[in-house]
This record gives sequence, structure tokens and C-alpha cells, in this order.
Amino acid sequence: MTSFSFLSFVHSMIFSIMLHPLHVSVTEIEFDEKDKALEIMMRVFVDDLELTMRQKMNQPELDITAPKGTTIDAMMMPYINDHLKITVDNKAQKLHYLGHEQEGEAFIFYVEVENIKKLKTVQVMNNIIMEIHDDQSNLVHVTVRGKVKSLRLTKDQQVNSLTFDAK
Repeated sequence: MTSFSFLSFVHSMIFSIMLHPLHVSVTEIEFDEKDKALEIMMRVFVDDLELTMRQKMNQPELDITAPKGTTIDAMMMPYINDHLKITVDNKAQKLHYLGHEQEGEAFIFYVEVENIKKLKTVQVMNNIIMEIHDDQSNLVHVTVRGKVKSLRLTKDQQVNSLTFDAK
């Protein structure tokens, strides 16, 4: 996965210093024309995700940073596939979960969508953590050919689209 833009760094800093309990995730999607792929990076607060997974797995004592009998990646791969959907030019895309890292109070999840030859319209459904927090906002920033457009997805609007100029 190639490095993300300066915007990613800024979002990382803002994400780290934001006062919690603001319920927000930040997802960045970058279209890499050379590799014909969407590179996706999702930041989620550890404590919010832990509450969500405790409820989902019916394990009230779950420590998401050190789960017993499983791994974070084994838990998160199906969860992200269920709660993040990408459609490019009216064609649903298959997500490839790549892994995660922890940065302070947030997890960063890496996902990729391969074989994207061109992109005019991208539709994003992101309802991560919305089963726990009614006030959850999922911010999505999409970069295509250097142009950044953003969405704010909420419980009332979990899906939205962005259109980019054709090359």
C-alpha cells in the first residue's frame, strides 16, 4: 500500500487530540491509478470498537487489544466486510482486509479493493459502530486523481456517493 497524503497525517493528528466521547471514525479511500486499486485506511477509537465487539460477540469481558482464543484481525475482517461496502460505477466491490495497527487510542485498519481500472462514481456504505452509538459519525474522505471529496455518514444516512470528473 502506498503512503497516504498529507491529509492523512492531519487527520491522524486531529483524531489523536480530539476529545472523546465524540463518536467518530475516519475512513480514507485513495484511488491508486497505477496499481488499479482503492487503498482504504479506517481509524476507529479502541474503546468504541471494544464495546461494539463485546455486544456483537456476547463477551462482556472482551479485551479487544488482547482477545482470548482469537486475534483482532480474525474478529475485524468479517466485521469490516459487513459494515463497509464500496461500489464503483454501480459495481459492488470485494474488500481485501490487509491488517491493522494500533496508534494511541485508535485502531487503524487497512483494506484494499483491487482491479479498479477507472473510477467516476464511488458509493460508500459505512455503518461501523452504529449499533452501539446513535450519534456515531463516520467521515469518509475519497481521493481520486489528487481531488479530495468527503462524506459524513450517520445512522440516518449510512450510504452516500461521490462523483469525480472523468480523466
